[in-house]
Formats: sequence, structure tokens, C-alpha cells
Amino acid sequence: MSEIKLHLSWLKYLKGEFEADYMIQLKKFLKCEYDAKKIIYPKASEYFNALEHTHLDNVKVVLLGQDPYHGAGQGHGLCFSVREGVRFPPSLMNIFKELKTDVGAEVPKSGDLTRWADQGVLMLNSVLTVEDGKAAAHQKKGWEQFTDKIISVVNEECDHVVFILWGAYAQKKAAFVDRTKHLVLESVHPSPLSSHRGFFGSKPFSQANAFLKKHGLKEIKW
Repeated sequence: MSEIKLHLSWLKYLKGEFEADYMIQLKKFLKCEYDAKKIIYPKASEYFNALEHTHLDNVKVVLLGQDPYHGAGQGHGLCFSVREGVRFPPSLMNIFKELKTDVGAEVPKSGDLTRWADQGVLMLNSVLTVEDGKAAAHQKKGWEQFTDKIISVVNEECDHVVFILWGAYAQKKAAFVDRTKHLVLESVHPSPLSSHRGFFGSKPFSQANAFLKKHGLKEIKW
């Protein structure tokens, strides 16, 4: 993790995490994985992409994912997002379908959601790395503790944030969020396995914007 780059707005709250025992063990684990010539996604310079694109003082929405995509060339450090020119994974396609139904946005040509991140959508995976072809390979290695801290910082330091929690995993991870000052939107995951059980028709994008507008904040151009 030699390429750690965090915006100053985050560094104030997260600097100590990099010296914690769990993070030292995580660094050792990742070094061993690289030394064993394993392919890890995303590349090291993109581990903290979500924090680089969405500064703490601009967080309006938190979108929680679980693991990075484990296919070559897909993920780049933003949950659900894929690089320019990459075929949409099924969950992302369903997100775009709901987006069209909800706010009338046409399905975009690119699955790169950096445009959301730059507007204040913190697109955070719970686990920030994965091994090629092995979903969940880096779970319970320390990343979850780090991302719990990020959510805690947003919960405590920001006002009127919309937390979009798709699926039981995200809902459990952010269960502590203060609902008296933040809006929490929950539904099943957009995965094809569950999307027809309450994701379609849940209208998270319009609800998020209505909440932001109510509190005098700039809406997201989804």
C-alpha cells in the first residue's frame, strides 16, 4: 500500500487507521499475495478511488457495495462501477434500468460512474481488493474495519446524507447510521437473483434527490 493517497478532508480522520494493528496485518497479507504473483483488483493506485473522488466535505450520498469486481479490467475502486468500454455486469444493468424508470435517465453508454462520485456520491465497497476470479477472497482480512470507520466518520461529521443500502450485507454494515439526521434507503440487492423482489420500483434516485433538495443541497445528476 505504498501508493496511499487520501484527500486532506479524509486524512484527518483516517490517518491513524494506517498505523493500527489490523491495517499492518492487512498490508502484510497483500504483500504476500503480490509476492505469490497473484493478480489483485483493482490496482494499488485505485484502492482508495472512492475517497479521492468524493471528499468528506462533499459527501451527499453513500452507496455501499461488498467486493470489487473480480474480472480483468472491470473495477476501478468505485462500487458497482466499471471502466469505460467494459460490458455492464448484471447488477449495474439493473441499476440503470431502475434509474430510467425512476428519473427518466437513458441507459448510458459507459458504466464508469466516476461522474456520480465527483458530485458527492461516496461509492464505497466494504472490501477494497479481491483476487482475480475469486469473489470474496479478501473478506475478513481487515478492510471491513477500515470501511466501517469511513462510514462512522460520515455518520458523525456530515449532515443530511442519503445512505443507499442494497441488500442485507449493506444494511447490516450501516445499521448504526443516525436516522434522525440522515436518510436511509433500503431495498434488496440489484442482482438478478433478487432485483424483482423489491429493487425495481424502489425509486432510490428520486428519493435521494428529494431529500437533498429539502435540505438545500444540490441534487445529483444521475
